[in-house]
Amino acid sequence: MSENINNREYRKNVIKEVIKELHEGKTVDEVKQKFEEAFEGVSATEISEAEQALINEGLPVSEVQRLCDVHSAVFKGSIEEIHRETDPSKIPGHPVNVLMMENRKLEKIIEEKVKPYLEKTGKEALEGVLEGLEELSVIDVHYSKKENLLFPYMEKYGITAPPKVMWGVDDEIRDDLKMIRSDLSYGVFNHEHKKGVEALLNRINEMIFKEESIMIPMLLDKMTQDEWKRVADDSSEIGNIIDYVPMWKPDKEALEEYKEDIKGPGAIILPTGVFNIEELTHMLNTLPIDITFVGSDDTVKYFSQSSERIFARTKTIIGRNVSNCHPPASVHIVEGIVEDLKSGKKDHEDFWIKMGDKYVYIRYFAVRDQEGKYLGVVEVSQDIKPIQEISGEKRLVED
Repeated sequence: MSENINNREYRKNVIKEVIKELHEGKTVDEVKQKFEEAFEGVSATEISEAEQALINEGLPVSEVQRLCDVHSAVFKGSIEEIHRETDPSKIPGHPVNVLMMENRKLEKIIEEKVKPYLEKTGKEALEGVLEGLEELSVIDVHYSKKENLLFPYMEKYGITAPPKVMWGVDDEIRDDLKMIRSDLSYGVFNHEHKKGVEALLNRINEMIFKEESIMIPMLLDKMTQDEWKRVADDSSEIGNIIDYVPMWKPDKEALEEYKEDIKGPGAIILPTGVFNIEELTHMLNTLPIDITFVGSDDTVKYFSQSSERIFARTKTIIGRNVSNCHPPASVHIVEGIVEDLKSGKKDHEDFWIKMGDKYVYIRYFAVRDQEGKYLGVVEVSQDIKPIQEISGEKRLVED
């Protein structure tokens, strides 16, 4: 036992040393040998556990993100394949199958729509690369599904460091893609732009490897079939980047468990009336606003499914800590809002932002009982642009 503990402590120290050396300017190639020697024969799960331990000790997630490129350089092509009687990646419509099909589409865009133009010059290179990067922007949907559908299950089973790190890298890729497209919109494509695009494509390919060789094996070891069914059902809330996703039907026993799990209790008796589940559900969903409720324990308890949905929500966020529902870069803002409402410093907080042709009004309210005890926070979002355009009066019902 002591030897095992010592080995784990040694590996944690190696991670710290590698991060420090990367800070000091060493390249991935210069540090990967040290990392490889320390983690030879070690599963991806144990590496994640070592990183999680460091985060628990106070090491910022942003620092652990520096190891992503080292992971890929050391383990690409060498992580032992997990054999199963039925390979979900081969089952049409299974979330793993869909994720891998989407990755194949991203790879095809990279190889056929972007890379060929990197070897060209002038207007042809500029227009070709811009068009290819525009097609590649669908990666945002792919990452959003991963972050909102799969990360919650990783957290549920105690795998908390990898999703935080991957989400941070996802956002860096998104930002780089937007920045490069913005730079090229000025009509110039030079050597520095080419290097930037090549670096971006390399990071995307590395993330594909991490999803398929690290994240998916972890989830397949933990998730039940009915949980995968939830992911499959919720995917349509965010969208798909492939043209056709067949309906996946798991075995009958798992499907019945899933149906029973989402059936819920019967009548809900309130101080001023009574609803059944169907009435309450559809009444809340009919409101032209998005409603999300976070309980006093900071976990998501409920969200509405309005036809005028502004922000994507999936059932996998139920029970998830609200801090984990936001990108690492904005977590401190969310935590600050919740803390102010919880402490009584504020009773509400409002924001308004422009999103395409929408003008979105986002309001947070502290929910308290009659004695003032904090019960949670409700978020209400609405497109107020149509309301701002109202003028005059309407007193009669029109035909």
